[in-house]
Amino acid sequence: MKAIVINQFGGKEALSYQHVDKPSIVGSNEVLISVVATSVNYADIQTREGRYHAAGKPPIIPGLDAAGVVESVGAAVRTVSVGDRVVAFPKTGSYAEYCIADEELVFALPPGIGFEEAAASPIVSFTSYALIAKVARMQKGEAVLIHAAAGGIGTTATQIAKILGAGCVIGTVGHESKRQAALESGADYVICYETEDFVQKVNELTGNKGADVILDSIAGKIGEQSLDCLAPYGRLVNFGNASGEPAQFQTKDLHSTCRSILGFSIGTTKNQRPHMLHELGENVFRYLSTGQLNIKISNTFNLPDAGLAQQLVESRQSTGKVVLKIS
Repeated sequence: MKAIVINQFGGKEALSYQHVDKPSIVGSNEVLISVVATSVNYADIQTREGRYHAAGKPPIIPGLDAAGVVESVGAAVRTVSVGDRVVAFPKTGSYAEYCIADEELVFALPPGIGFEEAAASPIVSFTSYALIAKVARMQKGEAVLIHAAAGGIGTTATQIAKILGAGCVIGTVGHESKRQAALESGADYVICYETEDFVQKVNELTGNKGADVILDSIAGKIGEQSLDCLAPYGRLVNFGNASGEPAQFQTKDLHSTCRSILGFSIGTTKNQRPHMLHELGENVFRYLSTGQLNIKISNTFNLPDAGLAQQLVESRQSTGKVVLKIS
């Protein structure tokens, strides 16, 4: 089969489009999927650079999610059958014509959801629902601040916050050109932190109360400053560090105000508590099927152009998701 392979860590030139052996089912609970499309995630870039903790050593086929058709199943598989349209979190990389996934991490696609939309949805939609509903436990009417609001998770989390009854959703973006994408996803207000003081603006918009929920994938100074606009009893959820810098907090800023700092990783959940993903999937697919949730796809590339796709994501010029078409 054809696949993108990382033979040594490096820049986009490290992505080699080449022939490799087609993976085979080994375990009785495994599913072989003919991949139609996959998405480009920031973790794929970290994998290419040797910075992703779960990637292992080259040669590596990147890719964390896949949409396609079940090619064959292990003897113990009961929830999907050959020919089913599915989305999955594979155990072998999805930048390839075929991948293997454990049955527990394969989800049947409802009718009406196309493969490209499906490929764009697992990481961003499962993560967004978990952040809003399960980790932050957002209540109806609460104010939500979402950093990087024009990105894949940002545009998706904004929609899910609205679906679940947020009173106000405020997004931040790093460049003025991204403001419109955040507004189109449903944000009530969008702040460009390159030119505006987001802390001051959030406090103004919330009557100096602050946001009840803050979703932060940037960390560093943005994460630290976020505490200055987090309401009493508010929850700051960190799920990444796109800035490359850690955020540092002091306990005195938490206990007296009853505020919380929480963390979440879809990768850790996938590996350690995969059963939790099924509840997330049930809700997400319902919203997708009814049209309440729309995954924004900004660009689509063919598999041989994976380097260009990653370069676009890495440049932070994209909005929404970038998808790779496999077949």
